[in-house]
Amino acid sequence: MNESRISRRIRIFASGRWLTVLTILAAAFAAWRFGVTPAVQAQPPHLLAAPQLDAPSGAPLAQPVARAALTQTAEGNGLSIVSDVAELAVQSVVNISTTKMVHVREQMSPEDMMRRFWGQRVPDHGDQGDAQVERANSLGSGVIVSSDGVILTNNHVIDGASTIKVKLSDGRDVVAKVVGTDPRSDVAVLRLEGKVEGLKALPLAESDKLRLGEVVLAIGSPFGLSQTVTMGIVSAKGRADLRIVDYEDFIQTDAAINPGNSGGALVNLRGELVGINTAIFSKSGGSQGIGFAIPANMAHSVMDSLLKNGKISRGFLGVGIQEMTEELQQEFHVQGAGVLVSDVQAGGPADKAGLKRGDIVQKLGDQVMDSPRRLRAVVGMHAAGTKLQARLLRDGKPQDVQVVLGEAPEAQAPKKLSTGALDGLTVAPIDEQMRQKFEIPPQIGQGVVVTEVAEQTPSARAGMQPGDVVLEVNRLPVQSVVEFQKAVAAVKGRLLLLVYRDGGAFYLALR
Repeated sequence: MNESRISRRIRIFASGRWLTVLTILAAAFAAWRFGVTPAVQAQPPHLLAAPQLDAPSGAPLAQPVARAALTQTAEGNGLSIVSDVAELAVQSVVNISTTKMVHVREQMSPEDMMRRFWGQRVPDHGDQGDAQVERANSLGSGVIVSSDGVILTNNHVIDGASTIKVKLSDGRDVVAKVVGTDPRSDVAVLRLEGKVEGLKALPLAESDKLRLGEVVLAIGSPFGLSQTVTMGIVSAKGRADLRIVDYEDFIQTDAAINPGNSGGALVNLRGELVGINTAIFSKSGGSQGIGFAIPANMAHSVMDSLLKNGKISRGFLGVGIQEMTEELQQEFHVQGAGVLVSDVQAGGPADKAGLKRGDIVQKLGDQVMDSPRRLRAVVGMHAAGTKLQARLLRDGKPQDVQVVLGEAPEAQAPKKLSTGALDGLTVAPIDEQMRQKFEIPPQIGQGVVVTEVAEQTPSARAGMQPGDVVLEVNRLPVQSVVEFQKAVAAVKGRLLLLVYRDGGAFYLALR
């Protein structure tokens, strides 16, 4: 019996010694990895450098992002690095509430009501002729990145808002105005109105240097619960092909992200902003350990463009591209990643650089091209005039060329028809955004794409669907929305459309 008590005490003592040893090793690793110095040595805290934000032309220059002093304190046997970062970073994350006027049906499903409350897109249910106009509120998050009141958030948080109110970490309510938005990357830039003192700005990190497995904190207002902090790691980088937005290069994390976290901060253990929390993959509507954040570098690039120019200046390559399927890999005798060039715009940047139809782009800049969306994202993240090195395969032989990006043409807005047999039909030109959204193959080089079909209309009853491409109107080919409108307006009586859908074309008659 005495031997049992002695052996148990030995085990407890041994486990305590091992715990102490592990704690010391962890502290030593933290000091080496993060440059942390325990406070007991009385050395000054490490100051986090802040990027300079340029103001738009003619406006006073924005002040540099405030420096945050990251202190380290000894607590028990370890260091409170996470607590120090969290307590500082939450001061830079705000709650955003918006008000907008929306058309709602007299009876709305509980799912749609929840989507609307949390600022998510409510699916279009067609004809809203008998809908009522109501005031809708939504909640989200944002990040202060400049001491003069510049805030980064998601476009979907403030999209369509008539008023935007920001609640600071100290409880103050401030009205904000929109500087600019970029729906194609889901980034929006706000500025607080008036002179607001004591703002705590969060420094922006070089998100390209983020490492797989690195510890990160997600900070925001899930379900309206402001200043909520969750912790996880970087699960993956460079996530694309998720079809959330047009330009995707997401950071994936298992830090809990829920409705209301959108627009909030993803922070590293240096107290720097590495991403803007944007979306989750979930079957329940809540966090299931798969969240996505826009990299700080992408958000910073969009913000700079909006602050300086008031609009987004995106790069343009001028090529038609498609995925390298197994069949195409066999035909072109290649293996591994790559994007096939199916067309080259005459006189465009790719043409001037010497790219040809049949080339396989394996690398652009420092990124491997593993999908068409990746190539579009890389091109779109750079401004016009940027020089990029491209690694190609041509006839099985590698080549390196330099491409100078042009400026992407502005996308034309979809046009909704309001008369005749096509009343309630919305069409748009076939640009890269529409090709990507509706998976229109490169060989479809003419026509207009249907983006919306209102219910209880002749086109809906005839079976038209979003994603249909109208190639001809009464046997006459159409090349643009304007040509389509003119052709429809000239028709008297029956309307005959040649429609492309799911790899085939068919005729559709409407009265």
